[in-house]
Amino acid sequence: MKKITSLLLLWVMALPLLAQMQEPVKFSVAQNKLSDSEFEIVFTGNIDPGWHVYSTDIPEGGPTPATINFDEQKGVEPVGKLTARGNVHKAFDELFGMEVSYMEGTAVFVQKMRITEASYSVKGYLNYGACNDQNCMPPTNVEFSFEGEGKPQAAAAKAAPEKKKEVAEAESAKKEEAAPLVEAKEAVAVPADSVVVDSAVAAVPADNKAAVGTTDYWTPVIDELAAFGEAASNAAQQAWWKIFLLGFVGGLVALLTPCVWPIIPMTVSFFLKRSGDKRKGIRDAATYGVSIVVIYVLLGLVITAIFGASALNALSTNAIFNIFFCLLLLVFAASFFGAFEITLPSSWSNAVDSKAESTTGLLSIFLMAFTLALVSFSCTGPIIGFLLVEVSTSGSILAPTIGMLGFAIALALPFTLFAMFPAWLKTMPKSGNWMNCVKVTLGFLELAFALKFLSVADLAYGWHILDREAFLSLWIVIFALLGAYLIGWLRFPHDEDEYDESGNVIVNHRTSVARFFMALISFAFAIYMVPGLWGAPLKAISAFSPPMSTQDFNLYDNEVRADFTDFDAGMAYAKQQGKPVMVDFTGYGCVNCRKMELAVWSDQKVADIMQDDYVLISLYVDEKAKLPEPIKVVENGQERTLRTVGDKWSYLQRSKFGANAQPFYVLLDNEGKPLNKSYSYDEDIDKYVDFLQTGLKNYKK
Repeated sequence: MKKITSLLLLWVMALPLLAQMQEPVKFSVAQNKLSDSEFEIVFTGNIDPGWHVYSTDIPEGGPTPATINFDEQKGVEPVGKLTARGNVHKAFDELFGMEVSYMEGTAVFVQKMRITEASYSVKGYLNYGACNDQNCMPPTNVEFSFEGEGKPQAAAAKAAPEKKKEVAEAESAKKEEAAPLVEAKEAVAVPADSVVVDSAVAAVPADNKAAVGTTDYWTPVIDELAAFGEAASNAAQQAWWKIFLLGFVGGLVALLTPCVWPIIPMTVSFFLKRSGDKRKGIRDAATYGVSIVVIYVLLGLVITAIFGASALNALSTNAIFNIFFCLLLLVFAASFFGAFEITLPSSWSNAVDSKAESTTGLLSIFLMAFTLALVSFSCTGPIIGFLLVEVSTSGSILAPTIGMLGFAIALALPFTLFAMFPAWLKTMPKSGNWMNCVKVTLGFLELAFALKFLSVADLAYGWHILDREAFLSLWIVIFALLGAYLIGWLRFPHDEDEYDESGNVIVNHRTSVARFFMALISFAFAIYMVPGLWGAPLKAISAFSPPMSTQDFNLYDNEVRADFTDFDAGMAYAKQQGKPVMVDFTGYGCVNCRKMELAVWSDQKVADIMQDDYVLISLYVDEKAKLPEPIKVVENGQERTLRTVGDKWSYLQRSKFGANAQPFYVLLDNEGKPLNKSYSYDEDIDKYVDFLQTGLKNYKK
């Protein structure tokens, strides 16, 4: 807790742009001699909490895997592939539709080498990717260089010339392949404060937007961005508030269930009558409420202590766990529909209740609160379970505790308030059929969310039984049936019948105003999802439905596409056309980049501004295409080598804008100067529109 608080304080107090520069992983590299003829290159990384480094076995199309690359091999050859050691987690990633492996806390990668000559030297770099729940770092290199002496193995020494020949032939083939490409390139300007050993090159776009001339667009503009009032991110704190609010709403819903609501007046009356003193009764009721909070917060702490935040996050995306939780929600839904009743063993609550009666003081009140937690499990259990699974994806070790705190405060508040104002008890709605309506509504919601968890497993195993159309069809039916129930067209076994004076069952055709509006919302939501069957984005449920890539029939064609994927060519074209530029630093493995594109860029107003008024340049910092020639630069006193197109764009983001996390959006004029402060991950469409319009106004000035 102290560490997290300190990090937040440093985040707020630091200079805004410096706050954007992150180094969540710190690698060290060492040479470990195994014998006179073999050694290991060992990379050991310390990972900040909340971050993870991807392992080596990432499928194609996924996030950045860890790879080792050799610039020089003299007298040595690799044995096998780069391997990950330690605690490697595996979990299903919904965005990529695949299982990925990663490490948290500490990452260790090892490459075994065989000595083939009496003296050897080896140079190269480890390339890895790291992400948290808010940002992804660009692919990062860890340089290494070792030399030494050893006793070569006879077989290895014999094979060495052949290996060298193969490497030489491969390098020659690469140069021949790159030659035509080099001729079609033109020099790219680089920041003045960097020492460039080899010249950079930029590809001319293949479309008709030819680059016209070059300017020093790489000049750093960190101070200019600061002048716009660059704001430090506070995403973690915002996430905590959302988790607390989610828990609080869950507690309010639990209050309205038949397991909790009828207990409120009985418990408050008991405290007021037992003491005979109103002040003491209020104190006892308040103690009862605090005890409820303590019990549920302890539950959150125990769950975190048992599993840990990283394990909870892994479970939340694990295919088998999602199948289990889907089945569990189906069971709870059937229970809420009236098929059967789920309760904890009565001996548990009886034992706690008898213990409460035999004790006095604060302990007896605490045991009474514990009894409430046990007897209300059939109603609160599904809500708590769903809450814990949802908050586990935040990656924060405090998430389950904060969620339980919100839940418990909402659950405990009425006991204290009604004790302070006992006259309010007379205004409480009496228990009745409306409470059963709440349970059935929760049953429908749990049925809908069960499909969400089944969808994760379906994507993991590639069954294709719950593609986007099938998922949306089921949700449309579920919420249409919920509307039918609320309007009175559908009834379940434990819906109470009404009788006349003679004892005959009568049918009440009247629908309450509250149920009418709830039915209206449910029917409207079902109709809202219908266009999704033909590819509409349905931003309201984008976090729950399967990805658009599983859609077989898609008529939607309103995607915002980049005009250029090369910075200098795009800047030159914008200058020729007299338009401002939006630079989008993104990545193929950037989860939140895809969220922004689906939730924000798909908005018609945003799309119109971006397509009509800006030249959009998307720069992928994890682009693996090799540069025709490596670029050596000096950054922060250290020499770095840029080998890929992604390396170049990542360096541009760091050196020019003082940032290194994605997504990162910045608006520029035709001289490469900022028009507004930068924009990161925030799905508020109005803020994004204001961000774009402010840039246009400043450009016109």
